[in-house]
Amino acid sequence: MLGQACVIILGFADNIMIGWYGVNELASASFVNGIMNLFIFTELGFCNGMTPVIGAGFGRKDYESIARTVRSGITINSIIAAISILLLAAIYFFIDDFGQEEALLPIIKPYFVIVGISTIFALGFNTLKQFTDGICQPVISMVILMCGNLLNIIGNWFLIYGKYGFPELGLTGAGISTLFSRIVMFAAFAAYLMKSKRFSSYSEYFRKARTESKDMKHLFNMGYPLALQTGMETSTFTISTVMIGWLGATALAAHQVALTISQIFFMMLLGLSSATSVLISSSYGRHDLRSVNRYATKGYMLSVMFSATFCIIIYIFRHQVIGLFTESQEVISMSLSLIFVLFSYQFGDSLQLLYCNALRGIQDVKPIMAMAFVSYFLIAIPAAYLLGFTFRLGVVGVWIGFPVGLTIAGIFYFTRFKKQLARLARPAAM
Repeated sequence: MLGQACVIILGFADNIMIGWYGVNELASASFVNGIMNLFIFTELGFCNGMTPVIGAGFGRKDYESIARTVRSGITINSIIAAISILLLAAIYFFIDDFGQEEALLPIIKPYFVIVGISTIFALGFNTLKQFTDGICQPVISMVILMCGNLLNIIGNWFLIYGKYGFPELGLTGAGISTLFSRIVMFAAFAAYLMKSKRFSSYSEYFRKARTESKDMKHLFNMGYPLALQTGMETSTFTISTVMIGWLGATALAAHQVALTISQIFFMMLLGLSSATSVLISSSYGRHDLRSVNRYATKGYMLSVMFSATFCIIIYIFRHQVIGLFTESQEVISMSLSLIFVLFSYQFGDSLQLLYCNALRGIQDVKPIMAMAFVSYFLIAIPAAYLLGFTFRLGVVGVWIGFPVGLTIAGIFYFTRFKKQLARLARPAAM
């Protein structure tokens, strides 16, 4: 959870520093980050396919299997990174056709290019993180992320505002700082894994391991359903960001403020659900189904407790928190109206995150693709458009689509997990 919090602190600091520079810069960051998050979280879905396989191998003390999985994961994710860059390049040439305000385009374009390149290093970092998380060593990535956040904040101060002789680059400066910090974090992580004595017991297995087609096929079959599920969920927010851009820069800026706050909830819940998935996968590797069910239940209880506590804190300090991002009264007023919608979807977000990761832990991932398609593409996105534009509820109407889709997805995943667990328990009982 702390590791994921570090990821959010980076975005939180970025948006605060950008918001105080200008509303147009904040709106432009919202548009670009909406698209980048689609790619980053989809790529993370592929990475996440490694964790249950590594976790199961760790539960069996099968270090050779872990080494083969990591090698295959690096190969697959390198291919995914190359494809992502090509797709981002294609999107760049059609940015003018997304219906955003003309005044934002000169700000959007350079930031898009720089942050797009940085996604390669974010994916590399996430790939290595699955290895350390899978063997129950999450503190390493957390520490590196904390240091990377500090580096990014310092870079923002120098490059956004032009301090200490550096040029004043605004949003472009924030992009350069993000790129630099992601390069440093990836390089530091890779160097530590290669040099640290803590991982010396894995070194021999890594040197001898080969990338085999059967391992790549297994990882791909684990990864692509998770990538599609994550991509469809994230696309709900990406498409909504584009739609909100049709309402103007103020609405887009308010959306970015509320979305940044919501990402605190999401990434902390993601950290908790990922930890639950690792524990479930380890128990599943030992065929301990009772522990699998216990971890899922306790994980969800913790998720709900965390969400409720955070909702109370954010509600009490809502004016102060939103005021961190901007001094525009229009943006502040609109952001406040979105906060209550944000609270309403925490139950559904907790449910879908925890039980999606629980299914990942027992390596039952293919059904979630169809569930995600129905929840997000057939229900959430159409609901967002109808409420926002047909019923003229504006940005609030678009946001109401989020709790609808997330809750339906959560119910689907919960039901599937319980049915699958019951099916797995039958042979053991016979």
